[in-house]
Amino acid sequence: MVTTQTAQHVPYITNQVEPEDWQQQKAQHQRQIGNLIDDYLQRRSQQQKDPVMDFLFEYYAFRPSYLKSWSPGLGVLLIDGSLEDWRFNEMGTIDGNSFLDIDHFDRDRISALKWIINVLEQSAEREPSFGCFGMHEWAMVYKADRVRHDYLSLRMDKEELAEFVESRPLVCTHFDAFRFFTDEAKPQNKHELSRDKFAEMEQPGCLHTNMDLYKWAFKMYPWISSNTIRRAFKLAVETRVMDMKASPYDLRERGLEPIKIETDEGRQKYMRKQKAIFQSSQPIRRQLIEQYEFILETLS
Repeated sequence: MVTTQTAQHVPYITNQVEPEDWQQQKAQHQRQIGNLIDDYLQRRSQQQKDPVMDFLFEYYAFRPSYLKSWSPGLGVLLIDGSLEDWRFNEMGTIDGNSFLDIDHFDRDRISALKWIINVLEQSAEREPSFGCFGMHEWAMVYKADRVRHDYLSLRMDKEELAEFVESRPLVCTHFDAFRFFTDEAKPQNKHELSRDKFAEMEQPGCLHTNMDLYKWAFKMYPWISSNTIRRAFKLAVETRVMDMKASPYDLRERGLEPIKIETDEGRQKYMRKQKAIFQSSQPIRRQLIEQYEFILETLS
């Protein structure tokens, strides 16, 4: 129960957490994220490439130190929390307790906030589509003079790969995947995609749409809780692993057995995993929408 005095001064605080509890949450978050990324960071320090984790830290560009840094999210009062407990400057204090102070929110970001809510809500309302079978990664190397991950070998030669791409429909709905298609592959896609049509084409069966939940979560750090960011990151790791397994790259030496979408069995396996990721994404998407809308409501 939030005290009456606190509610009068900071009406958007809806919950308060005792020191033992929030310190435990903070430590647990750092431990869980460490279990996911510490080995990778050690390999990265030795200039070792990783097609799964490099994508999550280079394409999405959220620093590991920020990912590890726990935030309670907006609306939470941390009893006996001081400003020295946090690496970000958006915290305020009242009566010796700390909270995210909405007065520190950069109001120039409100338009981005609204745009992201629209993307999340539109993708939440659409029926998922499961018919792409991961062809986007293949379209990115189709008839390419130089493949994107040139340190990796392909599972088939370029002629065989081109024949396979030409034998399958390209039905990508995610612009940020489509924009990496080769020039020869883009005209073969069923949908005309552009940045302007980004929100209206998003659908929740898409692997990249579900990986992007991580992007939308950290975009509003620290206002979005680290609990939500962590859940979205874990899903992004799982999804990127599947993405790479279904790709034309040979990653067996890295412990990733291929999902051979060039076979009926492989396509069925891909669809089962895609549906499982969709199911996992749903509560994260709802949680993100709720937290985004709470930020917007608090700013009003």
